[in-house]
Amino acid sequence: MQNPVTDPATTATPSPESADNTESTAAEQAGDSIETFDAVVLEWLPESVSSPMETLAAYPLLMAFLVITAGYVLGKILQFLLRVIGQRLTSRTRTDLDDRLLQAARRPALTIPVILSLLVVTALAPLPGLLHRFTVGVLATVLLFSLLRASLAAAHAVLEVLARNQDRAGIIQPRTIPLFEISAKVLLVAIAGYAFLLIWGIDPTAWLASAGVIGIAVGFAARDSLANLFSGIFIVADAPYKIGDYIVLDTGERGEVTHLGLRSTRLLTRDDIEVTIPNAIIANAKIINESGGPWEKHRIRLPVGVAYGSDLDQVVGILEGVAAEHPEVLDDPAPRVRMRAFGPSSLDFELLGWVERPVQRGKVLHELFMAVYRRFNDEGVKIPFPQRDIHIRRDLPDIVDDGGNAPEPDNGRDD
Repeated sequence: MQNPVTDPATTATPSPESADNTESTAAEQAGDSIETFDAVVLEWLPESVSSPMETLAAYPLLMAFLVITAGYVLGKILQFLLRVIGQRLTSRTRTDLDDRLLQAARRPALTIPVILSLLVVTALAPLPGLLHRFTVGVLATVLLFSLLRASLAAAHAVLEVLARNQDRAGIIQPRTIPLFEISAKVLLVAIAGYAFLLIWGIDPTAWLASAGVIGIAVGFAARDSLANLFSGIFIVADAPYKIGDYIVLDTGERGEVTHLGLRSTRLLTRDDIEVTIPNAIIANAKIINESGGPWEKHRIRLPVGVAYGSDLDQVVGILEGVAAEHPEVLDDPAPRVRMRAFGPSSLDFELLGWVERPVQRGKVLHELFMAVYRRFNDEGVKIPFPQRDIHIRRDLPDIVDDGGNAPEPDNGRDD
């Protein structure tokens, strides 16, 4: 049997020319996108402006100075109009949405004209090909991120205003703001990422085609981050708590929920210490929501012990009077007194009252304890404390003799 002869000329081996062609193709795609961007910028200019620009192109430094100065002056004029005329228009409305949108638009009002003027200078200036593409890409990226930042601020402002007007937008509430805000951030960042790829001449279809493999790799590498992300979505959807609630975790942390983000939840304790807890942990924890229920009011309990023989009606009247006189104890529901037990050394009572918010619990209990003690002293009501009397008997038989030996037991026998 003869071995087939392989022709080296017909062997399918990668050649340096194919690699060069691949690199040149990518470079050509980037160059085409930049040239398209330059064409868009030049077409955007009116004829009365583009003609003098082409004339000034023979003097690059003078043209750059004039165009950049014009862009900066135009940006300042736009900021002035937003500040003066915009405030006059927004002062006639009842909502603050327009004020916040104007606040978000002030920085782009200056950034956009300046960046566009730099793009015009770059399009008309005789720069080398690589430097020209890099400069246009950097300027377009800065413009893109400026618009992204303003869009995120505007989306947050719109969601907050809609949450306050629940009659018009019932699905958007304070507890669902993080969910919609997370969705808006993901959407805007995805759009910005797609635009970023187009700016630098990167083909997005190749990235989309490999999204499955990349998704599996990212899923294994960032499983903790993804777990926190989905836990945050489930927390918002299930609503065991919302921003502003006072919660207690099974690990002992207690505080006000100040932030519910993509990765974690933040609590502000009574010591003004911020505790950050990953959403994946807090989603699997036992949560006591002190602000939950039909209202945010919080019940406080004041245990009091009085001596046996005290006038029970007098004790009940004193405790109810102290609660009624306190300005932060609510009248509805009314405070009440309950006798709980016959203690070892006292008659155990409990004063029950309600405060407006859980944060008031510590302060109100402190003031009620002091007020009850003063009233008991004035009314002659005794507060008992445990006492122990020790009796020593001296007629006990000797257990050990003087020699240190225990006496022999007497079994009733005569030895």
